Amino acid sequence: MQDTVPSGTPCWTDLATPDLADARRFYPELFGWTSHVMPQPEANGYTIFRKDGRAVAAAGPPAAPDQVPIWSTYVATDDADLAAGRVTAAGGQVFVPPFEVFDQGRMAVFSDPSGAALSVWQPMAMPGAELFDVPGAMCWNELVTPDPERAKVFYELVFGWQPENRVVDGSPYTEWRLGDRIVGGMMPPLGDGFPADLPAYWAVYFAVDDADATAAHAVRLGGEVLVPARDSEPGRWAALRDPQGALFSVIALHPR
Repeated sequence: MQDTVPSGTPCWTDLATPDLADARRFYPELFGWTSHVMPQPEANGYTIFRKDGRAVAAAGPPAAPDQVPIWSTYVATDDADLAAGRVTAAGGQVFVPPFEVFDQGRMAVFSDPSGAALSVWQPMAMPGAELFDVPGAMCWNELVTPDPERAKVFYELVFGWQPENRVVDGSPYTEWRLGDRIVGGMMPPLGDGFPADLPAYWAVYFAVDDADATAAHAVRLGGEVLVPARDSEPGRWAALRDPQGALFSVIALHPR
């Protein structure tokens, strides 16, 4: 098995979309990715996206016909079955019990008490993403929820995350700490540009060189800008929607 990110850390993201062919057009043109379709017929066209030859994300068909297009966050775990049991005990709902994905890994899909969907990934042949925090790769995962206090209890029970409250750009913000590492964030629902009835969800951020240019490019490719590029403490970011409606964000990170 290849090196993996620590257990309890976001390690992978993939897109469920009803138009896989268009996803293979849109995202490679936007981020400079290459597409590699898994050869197994039962993979249903699941496509690994690579940046500079290294896996960064994937896309596949929806699990059910009525599933909305969505980018999913996967958290690394040493034991997917144990994680699923903790989800149930902490008040979440397991949608897809643990199962093996070929020889690649073992995964499960669940939601927290507010309905935000999340997956766990127990690596076997595939560790998850091979590149992070550089343009074209995932760099941040953020829970947007109307019930942050309940989420703090849930994620500590499931993953051992410790919530650290901060004020970022004048608004309350929570960072999730695991040991000596910040592994993600949490904030209340955004207003401008987002549907008022949008349920709790995990947002995926991809690093880019220029958030304004990427947002403009996304529009030219058939996407939509939900939140125009704006400055924040970690960098300049924008919230986008792909041609099928999947939400994602991009950020030009400030040097650390």
